[in-house]
Amino acid sequence: MPHDFNQQVIDEFRANAGRVGGPFEGARLLLLTTTGARTGAPHTTPLGMLPDGAGRTLVIASAAGAPRHPAWYHNLVAHPQVTVETGVFTYDAEAVVLTGEERDRAFARAVEADQGWADYQARTDRTLPVVALEEIPGPPRFAAGSMSAAMRLVHDGFRREIDLIRKEIAASGPGLGAQLRINCLTLCQGLHHHHTGEDTMMFPALAQRDPALAPVLERLREEHDHIAALLAEVQRLLLGGESDRATVAREVDRLAAELEEHLRYEEEQLIPLLDG
Repeated sequence: MPHDFNQQVIDEFRANAGRVGGPFEGARLLLLTTTGARTGAPHTTPLGMLPDGAGRTLVIASAAGAPRHPAWYHNLVAHPQVTVETGVFTYDAEAVVLTGEERDRAFARAVEADQGWADYQARTDRTLPVVALEEIPGPPRFAAGSMSAAMRLVHDGFRREIDLIRKEIAASGPGLGAQLRINCLTLCQGLHHHHTGEDTMMFPALAQRDPALAPVLERLREEHDHIAALLAEVQRLLLGGESDRATVAREVDRLAAELEEHLRYEEEQLIPLLDG
């Protein structure tokens, strides 16, 4: 991509918590910062991404089917430690180039989700590399200046992802492809971890700070349990492998409605306190 266009996407991504318009509107994007193989300087590139279902994120060095690998790929081969921005979180990661059957399976899932990857592969003689970005454990870094802003970012991230999954289900055939199943399962895992973190860390701290919050926090915990049951049903359908699109769509729609009501109530009750 031309540098000016890249920079426009980067600026829009950072200004809008990961949301961009134009040709990338509604796509799963991240910003990947690599270290220059020759210069040692940082370089940031917007890239399409795919959840891997194994706690990793995948990116593909397509360069739109160009005859040579893109510069960012050469950079991460030389310097595998990279920085990833999701619009909500920023984290350091180790870049691992997939090989053999693992690479082929991942690329097949990508093609299943978006035929454009196959079109890029058809334009070039090189095999398009697939790279897994494995997060390096560390304290969370939010693209926000306060706890209330961080809550809004996280909540809006879940809203965007569930809306995207609903659109993907609607556009799929009678069945559900492997990548779509992984996308759904990744959302379920993310929501589970988020609610577990609130139950074990955030809510006890708020209860200690303001005992009058007890009824609010109890309702939120009960809603976490209810949403967990909905997530378990979605996971059961996905892992069973035999559920039709309409059944999964119905359960995901139900999850979306219940989750939105929960997020709205939590923001209404807790953000004024966090702002204070």
